[in-house]
Amino acid sequence: MFITSCSVDKYIPEGEHMLTGITVTCDDKEVLKTYALGDYVNQHTNTKWFGARVPLKMYMLSGSDTTKSSYRFWRKLGEAPVLFNSIKSEQAIEDMKKVLNNAGYMKAEVEEFKMIKGKKMNVLYNIRPKERYTLRNVYRTVEDKGLRNFITEEDTANSLLKPGLPFEVTALNNERNRISTSLRNHGYYKFTKEDIRFSADTAINSTLVDVQMRVKRQQDDGRTEAHDHQRYTIGSVTFKTDVTQPDEPTDSMNYHSYGFVHQNRLHFRKRLLISHSLIKPGHYYNENHFRRTYTNFSRLGAISFSNISMKERPGTDTLDCIIVANHAKPHSFGVDVEATNSAGDLGAALSTSYQNRNLFRGSESFTFKIRGAYEAITGLEGYDGDSYVEVGAEATLGFPAFLFPYVKREWGTEHNASSEISLQYNLQNRPEFQRRVLTAAWRYKWNTRQQHEQHRFDLIEVNYVYMPWISRTFKEQYLDSLGKTNAILKYNYENLLITMTGYTYSYNSLGAKMQTYGKNAYTIRFNIETSGNLLNALTHLVNGKTNDEGQYTFCGIAYAQYVRGDFDFTKSFRIDANNSVAFHTGFGIAYPYGNSSQLPFEKRYFSGGANSVRGWSVRSLGPGTYNGKDKGINFLNQSGDIKLDINLEYRTKLFWKFSGAAFIDAGNIWTIRDYKDQPGGAFHFNTFFKQIAASYGIGFRMDANFFIVRFDAGMKAINPAMTGLEHYPIIRPNLNRDFAFHFAVGLPF
Repeated sequence: MFITSCSVDKYIPEGEHMLTGITVTCDDKEVLKTYALGDYVNQHTNTKWFGARVPLKMYMLSGSDTTKSSYRFWRKLGEAPVLFNSIKSEQAIEDMKKVLNNAGYMKAEVEEFKMIKGKKMNVLYNIRPKERYTLRNVYRTVEDKGLRNFITEEDTANSLLKPGLPFEVTALNNERNRISTSLRNHGYYKFTKEDIRFSADTAINSTLVDVQMRVKRQQDDGRTEAHDHQRYTIGSVTFKTDVTQPDEPTDSMNYHSYGFVHQNRLHFRKRLLISHSLIKPGHYYNENHFRRTYTNFSRLGAISFSNISMKERPGTDTLDCIIVANHAKPHSFGVDVEATNSAGDLGAALSTSYQNRNLFRGSESFTFKIRGAYEAITGLEGYDGDSYVEVGAEATLGFPAFLFPYVKREWGTEHNASSEISLQYNLQNRPEFQRRVLTAAWRYKWNTRQQHEQHRFDLIEVNYVYMPWISRTFKEQYLDSLGKTNAILKYNYENLLITMTGYTYSYNSLGAKMQTYGKNAYTIRFNIETSGNLLNALTHLVNGKTNDEGQYTFCGIAYAQYVRGDFDFTKSFRIDANNSVAFHTGFGIAYPYGNSSQLPFEKRYFSGGANSVRGWSVRSLGPGTYNGKDKGINFLNQSGDIKLDINLEYRTKLFWKFSGAAFIDAGNIWTIRDYKDQPGGAFHFNTFFKQIAASYGIGFRMDANFFIVRFDAGMKAINPAMTGLEHYPIIRPNLNRDFAFHFAVGLPF
């Protein structure tokens, strides 16, 4: 229908041309890339879906009969032909020239070429930057004697203007901003960038530029005499909390040189407010401290509103600071209902939570959550019961500080650090077994001032796995049956203690809270964790006992010992406003040693699913060439110690809140050792690359503002578990065998 639709020409008015292509070329490719000159072309061709103008074809299906409902439907859903706009084209040329002029290419030229064929037009913009102007001399005149130390002596080395550098208007503005910010950080509260002026001189037939910078004295208005800039000192700092009714009486007090004014009772500990303020009495005014204090108060969950104001004492160089902080409602309750399918057939889960945002009046956050789930299980034979029941409880206590010996409170405040203690209990009852998991953890989180880097340090996380009951049928079939004993399965259905310490580092080139989707950006994530080393040293020190499996025990419980590391890298490339490409690679390796011959189930790697190789369903790929036969325990046998993921995804905007994607995925998992229950699963340098699985497919996304709903349809392309022609299902695809559908929330990477 789309291919045979009528010509687009009849939808183009006489004398107009449909814009079918825009090309921007430049004599200097580096200039074109550095200044992104193509972005200044403010008219674009019709939207393409995976390279085809599908919305335009939809528009053309509307026809010309305005009385038909189909006319309105297709016109609304489709996109009209984009017509060339000469005014926008002229504006684009001026904008590109302005950008080049500001970058020092003062004689840059931009030419427009139109290639017309019938009612269609391609436009070419050819850019010739020509020779770039450079700085020869930079002179500084500072009329205010008090500022000379900051600008002409101490600050010259940090200047952005140096002889030999390109003459850029942007650099001049950046230098004004840098100097004015630096001075405001040293007490010059009223200094602005308008107090700095530049003049430039060029010689005839030369591209060398002499720049004169002049820093004026302060002049409050056009009629008063100019005078030296004042350097301001902070006088009093007063915290006003919950003063919402000016007519009502207030209580006031002084504490450590700070003032406190509040109505009714004070909802915060005074130390909390003081420690999160970098504005201190007797210190020079510092704009950086002013901004960071704003940030510190905004991240406190116990505060609903904050504001900082400065008031000048008449006739003095003193500023009084007032910090307003109103408390948030401390208590909140939540109820969530879920549909689940984690253990068998469809089921339901109900959870309820309580949160206190100001438990000890220091913005401590306490959360308590209870969750219960039920699922019916069909297809099991020889077991009593046909349902799965799970009950869990979790308590978390968070502190807005870095609670660690010898770490100053100011460091934690500066790095937005937090500390967290959590305790969890999980009860699982299945027809095959009953399982209990008790978890306790103490962790820290902090980030850098620029918000690009985030750190997480798990000081200690203890997991105690207790198996109070295992059915006789399950034992006979999988755990203890002669000749069928599965070592991996048996290890993970015994009582086990995991004591983990770990560190995670994350980097986002755009900032921790920025979405990289459709932008030129990259993210890095690195994690390392280890378990059992302290217990191993302790048990050896006291000559601890071993169990029947030869494992050392702590309080009669075997403990896991391993080290695990993970690395993820994601890079997105922006093609235009509607199209981008994203690349992702992830690698992980875990090594059991000492007291463990294999990894605990929770620490093993799995492949396949919505965030991995999407031609396979979750946890159904690998390890290596392993092809599971016993579907009852494949969920455990299809796990490994090494994981590799490589993904390439083309993303395109469709319409409204909907986007599409086409992807290619590759990867697999492997085991470090040869296990008889996972034949073909071991990693070997000379064969692993032959065992990498590959898939391809398309996806559909809906952006619901707060989250993204994602549907992905994947097809197997290379299946390492098969031989012969079945090893390459891309040649002979079979939907029943090779297709996998995924529903997920959030992007795959």
